[in-house]
Amino acid sequence: MNPYNQRQLFRTQQESGTTSGMCDNYLQANMLVLPREYAFDFLLFCVRNPKPCPIVDVLEPGITTPKIANADIRSDLPKYRIYRNGEFVEEVKDIQGVWRDDFVTFLIGCSFTFEKALLESGVNLLHQEQRKVVPMYKTNIACEEAGRFKGNMVVSMRALKPEDVQKAVKITEPFETSHGSPVHIGDPADIGIYDIMSPDYGESVEFNEEEYIPVFWGCGVTPQNVCLNAKPEIMISHAPGHMLITDQFEEKN
Repeated sequence: MNPYNQRQLFRTQQESGTTSGMCDNYLQANMLVLPREYAFDFLLFCVRNPKPCPIVDVLEPGITTPKIANADIRSDLPKYRIYRNGEFVEEVKDIQGVWRDDFVTFLIGCSFTFEKALLESGVNLLHQEQRKVVPMYKTNIACEEAGRFKGNMVVSMRALKPEDVQKAVKITEPFETSHGSPVHIGDPADIGIYDIMSPDYGESVEFNEEEYIPVFWGCGVTPQNVCLNAKPEIMISHAPGHMLITDQFEEKN
């Protein structure tokens, strides 16, 4: 299905699942919406932390159609999360009822974009095979601060066979707007993850630790993590694993 038709299913709430594996070859994006007074500090945070926060588009205050998709960002993602004063309030399927003219929308690259390239090279993706949202974890990897925004990186994990690890590194490295190469390979405890079966976001994926190596990429859920520390009066994001599918083709490796 092409991105426009897929987004229409989300808009009319006929479908609401994870976007992993949807619309091959098209860039997917994380979304974060903040009041205008927070926008400069957050933009600076993204510039200083391009690995977890690669910017693909920033909308003017109040604008709801991005340059990279013929879409309405208030309704064309499958699920959204609303936070107030640093606390999660609710998960919804559209945000038109809470939209404000001073909202600035940031679209940030997503690792789902490079998954097709991995699959085409014979790299198995267990979360897709198990029909789960990719697992994501908070880490002890500190991001560079910017104004009121500070905190640690969130990563996504894909358990790979040992012979596929270096292949995956080489394949994902050129995808600069989709987090690029991994930030860590191997022991999760080295980056502050002590229970690989209990992700902070997404769903746990079953694998034999003797046969697979956990590989971690920077994740666009990082902004949600650091924004909770800043405690804006309101913040809106995509639900983890439920991205904006854009009309822009992915980078070619």
